[in-house]
Amino acid sequence: MSGKRVLVVDSGGRGNAIAHAFARSESVLSVFVAPGNAGSEMMDKCRIAAENGKPLKSIPELLNFVKKEKIDLTFVGPEGYLSDGMVNVFLEEGQRILGPKKEAAILEGSKCYTKDLLKSLKVPVPPCQNFEDAAEAREYARQYCAENPKKGLVIKADGLAAGKGSVVCGSPEEALSTVDRIMVEPRLFGAAGKRIEIEEKLEGRELMFFALSDGETVLPLQSALDYKQAFAADEGVAVRLFNKLSRNPCLDNNPNTGGMGGFSPHPWLDEELTEKIMKRIAVPTVRGFKEATGHDYVGVIYFGLMISDEKEPSVLEINVRLGDPEAEVILPRLKTDFYQISEAMLDRKLGSLQLEWSPEYYLGICAISGRAIKPLASGGGGERPGYPGEHYTNMPINGLDRVDPDTLVYHNGTAFGAEGADKSRLFTTGGRVLTLVAHAATLAEARSRAYDNIKRIRFNGMRYRKDIGLGYV
Repeated sequence: MSGKRVLVVDSGGRGNAIAHAFARSESVLSVFVAPGNAGSEMMDKCRIAAENGKPLKSIPELLNFVKKEKIDLTFVGPEGYLSDGMVNVFLEEGQRILGPKKEAAILEGSKCYTKDLLKSLKVPVPPCQNFEDAAEAREYARQYCAENPKKGLVIKADGLAAGKGSVVCGSPEEALSTVDRIMVEPRLFGAAGKRIEIEEKLEGRELMFFALSDGETVLPLQSALDYKQAFAADEGVAVRLFNKLSRNPCLDNNPNTGGMGGFSPHPWLDEELTEKIMKRIAVPTVRGFKEATGHDYVGVIYFGLMISDEKEPSVLEINVRLGDPEAEVILPRLKTDFYQISEAMLDRKLGSLQLEWSPEYYLGICAISGRAIKPLASGGGGERPGYPGEHYTNMPINGLDRVDPDTLVYHNGTAFGAEGADKSRLFTTGGRVLTLVAHAATLAEARSRAYDNIKRIRFNGMRYRKDIGLGYV
């Protein structure tokens, strides 16, 4: 089995973490990443898949690459490629590729479809309704809030929105404004907001639950507690400034992001709750989807859940891939060979595996492109609120050479650029820039190491939440 060649399709920190997991396998000779980022070439065995020095992005380009380079296995990270049918195309060409086919990717590609399916399968979900007409959605929200003054609403864009398409509304005014901002103007999530789902805001604790499926066997992964909101609870002034700069009239709305950090193992996900989720949600969803559509679900499946005070789970959403930043703190803990796990999923042999995990705590902090002012003279346009809103890129990054050797740095949005005639340096290219991950025997120590190291990194506008793991040490 030695000498395997792997292609990881991803451009962010999740892709770095997946490539790193494959690279740790003794079975793997080399890992190519596409389109990748600067971090994709800063790990052992890993490099960017390119043609004539240009990173590959399109499905036809990637298909040609795996044929030319005799790639043994392709692993697809992001939902966009899955929804575009990349797995279908590769399978039709006889390539081994891991991820759900387009027909199964609809579980993330359409929140409206998924909630209807789950209701038909008797999988627990919040009370919810779908809308294609903004006026009907506003009337429903207005009436619901009048009849349920003590309950909030969550309004979600139906399609893919990079993890930011869900808005929690605590008042009628906020709900009505959110409907308009998604469906009418400024159409926050583009075509993804042509339809929306409105659901009752449940009370409890959120849980991101990950599992593997080979179409027959469903196997739980370890999980992580992640931090989705852009700001900590005590950053009310920063929240209001962000919304003011974003022209959002709901000044107290703490915006969702793709994730600001997290840690693993999960602090309160025990065996009893895991078994309940598997029995009531994960297995019925995978098997029910097959019965309803005739299509197997093969790959990672990720349930966003709300757990009530009575430890009863309800599904808020389904994603068809590993999460980011969850992958960055879960995969480093995996001791079982990741290549062998992937092969087992493709060969319908997942039931023969027992996963082994490091008992250490891994804590990750996302450094993001925050609020920054760029002078007009330098090609800027004044002040921007920062991720998940408008943000500046192309900021030089300093201090990575000062990070401890046993601390992981996964790159979310970075690239090397020219500096002078013969020099290059690292620059920011996105909203989430880096995810720094430290590990230790206790959460407190992992947290201390992570924050000690991230202070050594600098770029203009850099911001990160300072409360990752704080309530659990």
